[in-house]
Amino acid sequence: MPAVWPIGLYFVLVVLLIAGMLGISFLLGQRHDDRATNAPYEGGILSEGSAHVRFSAKYYLISMFFVVFDLEAVFVFAWAVAAREVGWAGYIEILIFIGILVATLIYLWRSGALDWNVRRKKGPS
Repeated sequence: MPAVWPIGLYFVLVVLLIAGMLGISFLLGQRHDDRATNAPYEGGILSEGSAHVRFSAKYYLISMFFVVFDLEAVFVFAWAVAAREVGWAGYIEILIFIGILVATLIYLWRSGALDWNVRRKKGPS
């Protein structure tokens, strides 16, 4: 059985460090009782209404598309760094990869997944 005491010691030290930082922050931190302390402040504009605003599902859909397409940029960058080593085979593979990305983007655009305000009719009416 391997010795687990180093990881246990590390865990205890991390917990002690966090507890110490929180304790020192509590003891030395500033305390405010002003009326405006707990009020939200956003660029000089006083907030109106509740902070619990419901976002459209389109917002989350667009954010997922952004994450997916942004992640693909990492793969293209990695190819660009190693472009000379991978040669023509790598070039053809990155063309196929980008082609799939473009086809996906065209599909999303044509299906209306990227439209915010347009409501498409479902089926003949």
